[in-house]
Amino acid sequence: MSAAVIDVRRAEDVRDVIHRSVQALAEGKLVGFPTETVYGLAASALDATAVQRLADVKQRQADHPMALAVKSADAAFDYVPNISPVGRRMARRCWPGPVTLVLGDNHPDSLIHRLPTAVRPLVVPQKTVGLRVPAHPLILEVLQLMAGPLALTSANYSGQPDAVTAEEVVDYVGEDIELILDDGRCQFSQPSSVVRVENHCIQVLRQGVVAETAIKRLANFLILMVCTGNTCRSPMAELLMRHRLATHLGCQMDELDEQGVQVMSAGIAAMPGGRPSHEAVDIMKERQLDLSSHLSQPVSSHLARHADLIFTMTRSHRDAVIQQLPEAASCVHLLHMDEKDISDPIGSSIDIYRQCADQMDEQLKAQLQQLDLDSLISKMI
Repeated sequence: MSAAVIDVRRAEDVRDVIHRSVQALAEGKLVGFPTETVYGLAASALDATAVQRLADVKQRQADHPMALAVKSADAAFDYVPNISPVGRRMARRCWPGPVTLVLGDNHPDSLIHRLPTAVRPLVVPQKTVGLRVPAHPLILEVLQLMAGPLALTSANYSGQPDAVTAEEVVDYVGEDIELILDDGRCQFSQPSSVVRVENHCIQVLRQGVVAETAIKRLANFLILMVCTGNTCRSPMAELLMRHRLATHLGCQMDELDEQGVQVMSAGIAAMPGGRPSHEAVDIMKERQLDLSSHLSQPVSSHLARHADLIFTMTRSHRDAVIQQLPEAASCVHLLHMDEKDISDPIGSSIDIYRQCADQMDEQLKAQLQQLDLDSLISKMI
């Protein structure tokens, strides 16, 4: 019997499609879902019979495990409670999205241990688990309503091309599954990138949608300096920190990305594309540092969410960032170690600018001494 196919684009109420999919999965059926990468086959990971049937349909060997699709990065951390800072960073930046992270399953409190005994070898055959948060609204909505994760694999037999349309899913596996959701051609029409994260090391196991160079940047430790207009204090602090990091790591400032670290700056009330103040440029020039090409930018939610460490010049800046993005509160700190504000030199003399730069550099040196860079900076293997 062929699978039922629902054209989601013509559905009167998508919520009915979602509930029908949840019901099918709860009954142990296999469902073909569109994702942003390729079409996938899913079974409830809490149903051992359904997951085994999914493995049989795929005709996959035991050393080719299925991924677990979860509803969010926070949910993923329940499966890898001891995830490293690099792994947490990758999850925060890549999900929802076309990246599967392969992480170690070696924690006694992992929810992996609550999956049926027969399911675990199919998703964790070698003490690692592949986790994914797909960036397609249909499967994300279904995951929100499921009691557990989904076992997810591509909608084809092993060795076949990936299915990027519902018609291809029908042709490949339509006789072996119960339901297919048709949402047209997949956005990227190529598989997810698969990245193994072990401690602070990353390894691209399969280059898919996201190129290896982009994966490397996504794994970088990002420090963000924040002031008001992003024309004097924070850009000077950015440049001073880049100089100190390059010296510490024994590289040139333009090689920091390759060393696994980035430094940026932004302003609470900054206008995009603003030039730095003349005084800030001159003070940096005294230190053989070039600030002339800096362009200001505002503190966006996206930028703050991706930052691993945010230094603000004043308490009001810190409060403004936390108000905009409460979940970032734990990584937002005053630059001054004694919780003092660093005053705005705008409109003041060149000597005041020089004193401001000296004060920031002193605090940056102290902050850098507090960082365990070896455990924070990612390395490609």
